[in-house]
Amino acid sequence: MNIPYLFPNRFKKIGWILFIPAAILGIYILKSGEVPAFFETSVLAFIHESFINSDSELISNYYFEVIENNILDEILVIITIIGALFIAFSKEKHEDEYINKIRLNSLVWATYVNYSILIISTIFVYNATYFWVMLLNMFTILIIFIVRFNWQLIKLKKEASYEE
Repeated sequence: MNIPYLFPNRFKKIGWILFIPAAILGIYILKSGEVPAFFETSVLAFIHESFINSDSELISNYYFEVIENNILDEILVIITIIGALFIAFSKEKHEDEYINKIRLNSLVWATYVNYSILIISTIFVYNATYFWVMLLNMFTILIIFIVRFNWQLIKLKKEASYEE
């Protein structure tokens, strides 16, 4: 079955090669706060928020400014998302209608679980911790989908082996 919105199967391996190191390094940087100065550079910020400016105002917004920023976290987020997209949306070696159905069901299921977590977090998590929940929420729908889809494929393979 030819599904035009899926990547070729070889992208799955590329996805794992991108996803695993970027996610591990991202988690390490998140936990340790250590960021190499090598990635410090000038970037264009569409919106830049400063907590204290020269007039001692608490928060002020600046638009379309060039600022100094360490871009390692942005690079890791992009690589992690691209890797997860390649893993999640690459064809299986033997793609058929049933695997397509599993893929769709897993995506719907992951969406429900992801937004349930987000709703519960909105009700019970506040302040800066909520910011971290929202930050991690960028990845959860893809990760939940990958886990659910692969779990369903494993179950399918076990059922097929029992029938033989």
